[in-house]
Amino acid sequence: MNKNKWTATDVSTTDMADMMKPSTLRTMPMKGFDDHFVDIADYIVRITSWIWDEKKPDLCINYYSQDCPVHTLSGNVSGVERVIEGTKNTLASFPDRTLDALNVVWSGNQDTGYLSSHLIMSTMTNTGPSEFGPATHKQARFLTIADCLCVENKIIEEWLMRDTITVVRDLGYDPFEIASKQALQDIKNNDPILAAHKQEIDRIKQNPISGPIELPHRPEANPLPFAKYVLRGLWQNHSDFDLSKVYDFRAEISMPDNKRLYGKKDLADYFNDIHSMLTKPSITIDHVGDIPYMETGRDIAVRWSFTGLHTGTGRYGEPTQAPIRILGATHWRVIKGRIHREWTVFDEVAVLRQIAVARISQNGN
Repeated sequence: MNKNKWTATDVSTTDMADMMKPSTLRTMPMKGFDDHFVDIADYIVRITSWIWDEKKPDLCINYYSQDCPVHTLSGNVSGVERVIEGTKNTLASFPDRTLDALNVVWSGNQDTGYLSSHLIMSTMTNTGPSEFGPATHKQARFLTIADCLCVENKIIEEWLMRDTITVVRDLGYDPFEIASKQALQDIKNNDPILAAHKQEIDRIKQNPISGPIELPHRPEANPLPFAKYVLRGLWQNHSDFDLSKVYDFRAEISMPDNKRLYGKKDLADYFNDIHSMLTKPSITIDHVGDIPYMETGRDIAVRWSFTGLHTGTGRYGEPTQAPIRILGATHWRVIKGRIHREWTVFDEVAVLRQIAVARISQNGN
């Protein structure tokens, strides 16, 4: 939990017009940040709106460090010029793209940096060629979570989790075909993402959540052990995990591929499917942040990394025995010790892409 007394704006209960024109003075220490930013949530929401909604990608030069690395499951880029190039390419494909802030959860301080987790709903129409193919003139609506390490007015590192499979389906493409085409290019070019997957899989397997972990009596006050308890139970030790201890019976859960789950049964079915496909699971927690929600609740954001062997048949296709990596992020709204709302985002096209690489390598086609 954030130990300091300063609390960033809860954007989930704030009108967008108010977010873009805050009327209050600075509410937290922000050494080196421009004076007009009220807090770290205000910084993230406003620069995102200026860059994307106002179509000013060149502003990235003001708010990203020169060598900023951006991590995604489909590949990493480094440097502000690559960030600007990627933003311009996306806007060329989707000129009307909007990014609506659902929440910004954060941790850290002005000396070591603030680490924000920005939950975003995007809507966009495909009117130009994109990474997936020719323009389809169809609209996509999807979730993204962007985690940013911010120091003295600059984003110095970013982790980007996007529900790409929903974009692909909304545009009318087949995710398996897209993943196969990308996999062929990865193999042909010996793409660095292949080595990155192996390196990250080794890290996750060496550092999984382990040891005895008890469910905190007040999860709102103990977000890290709560996150360890829940994520280990969902992703790593699923067979003996009691969902009713941590989820409200009316819990609403958003998962990739536009899956909207309600309650214990839907969630249990979802993870039964995951574990029928991906065995020998390991998961690490890479970041936890939290902010108050209303008077008694807590919004908790977790970035995590998962690996498992693709040994079972399911929605990812026939098994390949390949090790699979997932870079994911989750936002929870916790009230009276139970999760009432969850948003989990990871790139399932990038998962299918890893499976396609394995299948092509094994079969030669």
